[in-house]
Amino acid sequence: MAYAAISEEEQNIRCYDYRPPKERKPKTVKKPQLVKMREKLQTAEGWRIYAKCAKTVEPVFGVIKAPMGFRQFLLRGLEKVRIEWDLVCLAYNMKRLYSLQAVKS
Repeated sequence: MAYAAISEEEQNIRCYDYRPPKERKPKTVKKPQLVKMREKLQTAEGWRIYAKCAKTVEPVFGVIKAPMGFRQFLLRGLEKVRIEWDLVCLAYNMKRLYSLQAVKS
């Protein structure tokens, strides 16, 4: 069962953003799938499940993109891209294991 944000209002607001808020008209959601998702996210359980993403999956992609600098694939073809992604994941896991080992010592 997937949980995804529908509009910007449901995204996290940065506490250090001191710019005046942009005045925009609220986006009306018409697609039935998106209406269902919005209803799911408005429940307490739905929001709790969606909030787990910030603690589990999203930081991994943030580390892969920012400190590791992996923003695009260099090879073409599905098989080569899978191999390249496996190498990126291997590098991330090695980096993570090294940092966890350093904390233990």
